[in-house]
Amino acid sequence: MYNAKVLFFTMYLIILFSKTGINETRYSFLVEWYDDLASITRKFCLRYFISNNTVELVELKNGKTFLKRIKCDGVTLKSIYLGSTLNIFSRQMKITDYGDDFTRESFSQVTQRTYGMLKPESVPHLGKILDEIYARGFKVTNAKMCQMSEDNAKEFYKEHEERTFFPTLVRHMSSAPVVALELMGKDAIKSWRREIGPTDVEQAKDEAPNSLRALYGLNKTQNGFHGSDSPESAERELEIFFPSKVPSRRSIPRSTATFENSTCCVILPHVVEEGHLGRIISEFQNSSFEISAMRMFYLNKTDVQEFYEVYEGVIPEHNGMVGQLMSGPSVALEIKHPSCKSQEEIVSKFRLLVGPSDPEIARELRPQSIRAKYGATKVKNAVHCTDLPEDGSLEVEYFFKILE
Repeated sequence: MYNAKVLFFTMYLIILFSKTGINETRYSFLVEWYDDLASITRKFCLRYFISNNTVELVELKNGKTFLKRIKCDGVTLKSIYLGSTLNIFSRQMKITDYGDDFTRESFSQVTQRTYGMLKPESVPHLGKILDEIYARGFKVTNAKMCQMSEDNAKEFYKEHEERTFFPTLVRHMSSAPVVALELMGKDAIKSWRREIGPTDVEQAKDEAPNSLRALYGLNKTQNGFHGSDSPESAERELEIFFPSKVPSRRSIPRSTATFENSTCCVILPHVVEEGHLGRIISEFQNSSFEISAMRMFYLNKTDVQEFYEVYEGVIPEHNGMVGQLMSGPSVALEIKHPSCKSQEEIVSKFRLLVGPSDPEIARELRPQSIRAKYGATKVKNAVHCTDLPEDGSLEVEYFFKILE
């Protein structure tokens, strides 16, 4: 009789908890949203329920529910990690911290961040390497092509300043553009160092022939890649290239944008989230186009509306285009071509590769174009490219001067 009562009571609690959601797995994060109308930053607790991909928001200031539990398109477990920006009903919420110990323990290793860098000799293979990075289980959560000064290189490699190779290393790293990456993945710090392989390229070819240094490195100095060796190093190195606070301009490795005889390309969020970033950049490079500048952006509504202002009232898909470009990370590129000697030439030549704005039409008329291969709809058409020659430098300046 006693066992029967215990069993009955246990079953009652299970049924009760399942109905009330008490036993439901829920993750909690602290998020911030800048309210343009009030000109203040509002702080919330974001709760994410994995059973049906629903979210709710509670204001930290007063404990009131700001958004009742609801499903939000684009917000999935894959899109939630420390530092990410979520588009919740046109409000961009930036995740700043974990909301409880359970979430911290669940996410800290699975979504660990590390700093990765493509050294000058690897940059010409940018597209292939990005594709390798995604294929090896990493997510690119920030990216920037930049030119390090000698001072930047000395600061970055300061732990080696007493070594004999230090002057050579500094000269090499400041000789040409590098690509800085914030990478995320399970045990990312150790995993990334394992994937890039031993420092000595010959050793890498012998001991780890599939490592990135074995595939793309040249020698011990020009070994293609850098990877943080500890959580402390990762934080320090990420802060140099992706500062959380506004630094002095002298300390920032400068943009590589030239603003001359170039055109603008923006790889849309749906393509980035699908992991096709490297493939599209490879398509550009295989067609002899040069990536002279690159930067990943998390654009807010005001920035996107300003950028797409020329299409408002002209293109029926304008509102959808705005929603797509602010829905997640996008990647802006400055594109050049060695055969193009004018703005008009490069804009026209690049548009041919990109294809018609409607992917369905692109698949009929230009089946090998970027939009034919990677576009889905008029809104999710893979990439934005400059329409008019006179807008080429203006659009590049918007991303690499105004926003950056």
